Amino acid sequence: MKNEIEPINVAIVGCGLIGRKRASVLSPEGCLVACADIDLNQAKNLANDFGAKAFADWRHVMDLPEVKAVIVATRHDSLAEITLAAIKAGKHVLVEKPAARTSAELEPLIVANQNSNVKVHVGFNHRYHRSLRKAKEIISRCELGELMYIRGRYGHGGRLEYEKEWRAQPELSGGGELIDQGPHLIDLSRWFLGEFTEVDGFAKTCYWDMPVDDNAFMTLKTEKGQVAFLHVSCTEWKNMFSLEIYGREGKLDLSGLGGSYGIERITHYKMLPKMGPPETIIYEYPMQDDSWAGEVRDFFESIRKDRTTSVTLIDASKALKVVEKIYKISGYDYCS
Repeated sequence: MKNEIEPINVAIVGCGLIGRKRASVLSPEGCLVACADIDLNQAKNLANDFGAKAFADWRHVMDLPEVKAVIVATRHDSLAEITLAAIKAGKHVLVEKPAARTSAELEPLIVANQNSNVKVHVGFNHRYHRSLRKAKEIISRCELGELMYIRGRYGHGGRLEYEKEWRAQPELSGGGELIDQGPHLIDLSRWFLGEFTEVDGFAKTCYWDMPVDDNAFMTLKTEKGQVAFLHVSCTEWKNMFSLEIYGREGKLDLSGLGGSYGIERITHYKMLPKMGPPETIIYEYPMQDDSWAGEVRDFFESIRKDRTTSVTLIDASKALKVVEKIYKISGYDYCS
């Protein structure tokens, strides 16, 4: 007899592109029962596709006893408020990165979570890409030797009237490109190298006519002197993702995330005893990105097995503190 798992009932707050991505990968372990969005038509469109209830006010989903978990996929200015309400309502939460506009906004959430029995996972879905999982596997087997440094680049080219979107309004976003794509590179670098004890960098508005940064450059150092040298940009006219991880015995070169970012690929360069040209192994993943599904499954597993989530509010706070330090160095005072 097949052992079937009872689906976890989920509500999604924020029914735009990311909310819809999350909804599409819930089954079979999760079931969408409620949707909320300030644009009621958007909530209804998503709800109708999954046979769920639709609300314009997210507070209503917190009162539904059938809802066991909430996915928060809103603008940055409401992520923390909605997540805190869900924790207090006894709902498990998957909140999209960066989880708040500032680390200070996260402090009451961390306290509330520590005093509750709910699981809170922050949506850093890049950890779940096939190439990143492969990199973690290779590094965990010590095939690169001691890690020395990481070089990362991540960017897109915006779109017409990008400067008029909510991401260009600091009171809504908390900043520009650094708080948008930056947390992904910061989180991945922490995942591989550990904690950063020195933070330096520079954020700048180079092209877009907006009060937030469109480029940011980071130099992050661990206590052992390992370095992450990172650049995020929304003047990257051809979308790109590149993460190079260097060890004393080899290198991993990751590129692409699927779609407009190109085929997901990881190249493992193994240093030979005689040095010279390395042994090279290439892994390619031309299939559809499964990071969203993998992350949701991991979130559900943390609920069922009553374990700490893989990406916590503490992880989000540490990424935001790096962002804040660089904004301070650069003379930006978002949400001060």
